[in-house]
Amino acid sequence: MNRILLIDDDFGLSELLGQLLELEGFKLTIAHDGQAGLDLALSCDFDLILLDVMLPKLNGFEVLKALRLHKQTPVMMLTAKGDEIDRVVGLEIGADDYLPKPFNDRELVARVRAIIRRSGLSVQELQNPHGQMLGDLLLDQSRQEAYCNDKLLMLTATEFGLLYSLANNAGELMTKEVLSEEVLGKKLMPFDRSLDMHLSNLRKKLPPRDDGRPRVKTIRGKGYIWIP
Repeated sequence: MNRILLIDDDFGLSELLGQLLELEGFKLTIAHDGQAGLDLALSCDFDLILLDVMLPKLNGFEVLKALRLHKQTPVMMLTAKGDEIDRVVGLEIGADDYLPKPFNDRELVARVRAIIRRSGLSVQELQNPHGQMLGDLLLDQSRQEAYCNDKLLMLTATEFGLLYSLANNAGELMTKEVLSEEVLGKKLMPFDRSLDMHLSNLRKKLPPRDDGRPRVKTIRGKGYIWIP
């Protein structure tokens, strides 16, 4: 049973989400302020954290920043409808996805399942525990870990998925539409900057190559190419 932590100060919404997610087979833990949520997130292991932006004691951004210093647990931000700045900031500091309020129950469950599926382990992945070498990178999909010159890169599950897809298709154009479905588990929508933000974060975390060449080339309006 997958464990989910919901951090939201709306008691009514929390109760409804609890009933919905438990009916879908998830085990839900609830915190109603940022500090309590952060304490739970750091002391327990969850498969996903649903994190509201507006919270007492610590807001959602403060919780996410503090969490990312220690853990890479997948996080979906719950943002106010139409508040684009909250979504951008959340993605910049390490959120895996966001969902504007009010949201459709079916969409929430679908997004939750997609994130957990992306960060989970398959039988085939478990049979390849040593990972694969791609240039100076070692990608261990079974542990969702990436190393560069034996140094662990602190990537979120979404950033690892993006790196894995690009590096395994080195030299080929990966369109934004394909990457959005493969990595984010959703169709690319107009004005959705999620993929661009995740790639920007990934670029910042990847060390420079010894030959000085960029690792990823952007093809404007089309997608990205991992440079072999």
